[in-house]
Amino acid sequence: MAVTKVSTLHFGTQNSTLGGSAEPTTGRWTPNTDVYATEAGMVVKVELAGMKSDSLDIVVEGNRLRISGVRPDFCRSPHCSFLVMEISYGPFETILDLPSDYDLSQAKAVYLNGFLRIEVPPLQTPQTKSKKVPISEGT
Repeated sequence: MAVTKVSTLHFGTQNSTLGGSAEPTTGRWTPNTDVYATEAGMVVKVELAGMKSDSLDIVVEGNRLRISGVRPDFCRSPHCSFLVMEISYGPFETILDLPSDYDLSQAKAVYLNGFLRIEVPPLQTPQTKSKKVPISEGT
C-alpha cells in the first residue's frame, strides 16, 4: 500500500528565533498529516488546531484527496514583535494520492479538537453472481 503526498507547498519561510525578529509567513503551509490503515479501511488525520470546519475544503478527484483551507490569525495584536514564531497561518493545501483499492467516494470526515479525520473504506468488489450465457445458433 503506497500513499503519495503530492504537494508540500512552502512559499514563505519561518524560523524559530529567540530574541530576534521573526516575520509572519506569507503564502501556503502544509499541516502535519498521518495516514494509516485499519481493519475498517484507511484513515487520514490532519492536525489543524485553531480552525473551524467551515474553513476547510475536501475534494476527491479519482484516487486523489485534496484538503485545503485557511487558518486565520485572530489572536495577536497587529503591532506585536515575535520572540518565537512556529505556528503557521494563512492558506494551506495537502494533496494525497491514495491506493486504488480504497473508495474515496464513500469517505467520511469529522473535525474534532483540532484534528480532521477522514475515514476511507476499502473498495467493495461486487460479488459475482452466477449467470448463464445464452448460446445462439451460428449461420
